[in-house]
Amino acid sequence: MASELCKTISVARLEKHKNLFLNYRNLHHFPLELLKDEGLQYLERLYMKRNSLTTLPENLAQKLPNLFIIFYLEVDVFITSLKFTIGSLVKLQCLDLSDNALEIVCPEIGRLRALRHLRLANNQLQFLPPEVGDLKELQTLDISTNRLLTLPERLHLCLSLQYLTVDRNRLWCVPRHLCQLPSLNELSMAGNRLAFLPLDLGRSRELQYVYVDNNIHLKGLPSYLYNKVIGCSGCGAPIQVSEMKLLSFSSGQLTVFLPAEVKAIGTENDHVLPLQELAMRSLYHTYHGFLKDLNFLSPISLPRSLLELLHCPLGHCHRCSEPMFTIVYPKLFPLRETPMAGLHQGRTTVSFVAYCCSTQCLQTFDLLS
Repeated sequence: MASELCKTISVARLEKHKNLFLNYRNLHHFPLELLKDEGLQYLERLYMKRNSLTTLPENLAQKLPNLFIIFYLEVDVFITSLKFTIGSLVKLQCLDLSDNALEIVCPEIGRLRALRHLRLANNQLQFLPPEVGDLKELQTLDISTNRLLTLPERLHLCLSLQYLTVDRNRLWCVPRHLCQLPSLNELSMAGNRLAFLPLDLGRSRELQYVYVDNNIHLKGLPSYLYNKVIGCSGCGAPIQVSEMKLLSFSSGQLTVFLPAEVKAIGTENDHVLPLQELAMRSLYHTYHGFLKDLNFLSPISLPRSLLELLHCPLGHCHRCSEPMFTIVYPKLFPLRETPMAGLHQGRTTVSFVAYCCSTQCLQTFDLLS
């Protein structure tokens, strides 16, 4: 096996290969032959799938300066042994660390500024470092089958992200900032513990595919998702409202849970907005051009939490797009009563929820128009 490996590397060096496949070699150590002499500086893609590596040499980036894509599966000691090396691979475009026992992703991952595809599926991750938000070129992120409880708010800074897969985790909420991703086309969060979704999810025209199947406590989908491709089978199982420490809204026999940030629920009989909501909307429209800097107002003027709401509102009215900060006026449309019912054939009991900013918008909103 060793002589065959040396022969493969020797041929690649002699013929100045750009691709080198070392998959399924039962390697326990990184082949030092790859770093000897010259000739492999042309290597751009190194595939080492299904080996048992636990370390990478710290001079890997120096010896293989043009390395763009590197796949590793079963790298068991990623944190202790790979963090410095990973951070130095500045040309890396694709990193696959799926099917391991990873518990932590090191902050150095944020230094991979050229990274386009990151796959961390089937590990034991409980959180992602905020530095993931530094990956401006990232297009694909697969973190399915882990132990994540939430997603980093800075994820919305991945402006190129198109495909986000978070299936089979332990998510109970999704940061509303996620709705700000301008390029996101497909979002899959099936098999989690979600009880509600951000009010603005689906507002972006780019987002066309949303899958939330088998989130049994999830009963409401933002009306923005109507006419999108959605998967919601296995959602809407009965649950006692008292078991969930969230505001809920009921209409007839239907009940949906609202995001934790919602402080009040308006009805058709409420003709005057709360003073705090009026003030927040006025501030938003007055200072909208300065909201990229949360320090434009003195902390004495507003608490940090309200400043963050000004930067990223709770949601936007599904009727007129007015920003909302503390109160919403919801209206339910059971999926089974819409033209989409036939597509789901009774496999879900969820409702579309229109979140409006006032009684007027609540009364005039029409899901089918």
